[in-house]
Amino acid sequence: MPERYYIDDPELGTVHIRLNARARHIILRILPDGTVTVTVPPGVSGERLREFIAKNRRDAKKCLQQLDVHAIDWDYALDTPFIRFTLERGGNAGFQLRHKGRDFTLLCPPDTDFRDKQLWLKRIVEEALRTRAKEVLPERIARLSAQAGLPFHSLKINTSKGRWGSCSTRGDINLSCSLMLLPEHLADYVILHELCHTVEMNHSPRFWALLDRFTGDSHALREELSHHHTFTI
Repeated sequence: MPERYYIDDPELGTVHIRLNARARHIILRILPDGTVTVTVPPGVSGERLREFIAKNRRDAKKCLQQLDVHAIDWDYALDTPFIRFTLERGGNAGFQLRHKGRDFTLLCPPDTDFRDKQLWLKRIVEEALRTRAKEVLPERIARLSAQAGLPFHSLKINTSKGRWGSCSTRGDINLSCSLMLLPEHLADYVILHELCHTVEMNHSPRFWALLDRFTGDSHALREELSHHHTFTI
């Protein structure tokens, strides 16, 4: 079997298959340019690979929608453990954003033409992510801080496109509202990563050992996080 080959998927398009002798698990990744890649360890059968792609197809399609600047239309949906954002046909009174808990619904006039509203719609989604992050993250970091015994000075929530989080020497922690796009265990990993920087300000072996105390396997979580992307406009 070649080290690299391609599969044509009816919904995901061309899927790039990469065999990696060092891989331990099958990993699907959406690159920033929309390329779908699947890394496969040795010994995985074609049937097992097809089952994996089928199981992850829905999540992969959502990621592709987020990357595509023309993807927001009536079928657009953002659904994660932290937030659900959908579009619905409403009355003729203009656009209305409804919010209750993790649910955000944008009511749109029935005759809406989304082609010239993509940037504005992306900003609406980003603002929903920011609103939800302000509801979720303060409580979450306070709880993890107390459990780990790692106090911090302050928390700020931003819309950073390049970093999930950061920590200053004073213990000021910044978290991107894009954490709302992650599974809960990865959001907690990012938070714990920054909390550990209140003790170890670099990525020395001592830092990773400290993070391992709270996450179990920080390097595996870091690898998993690399397959996700912050929200971009």
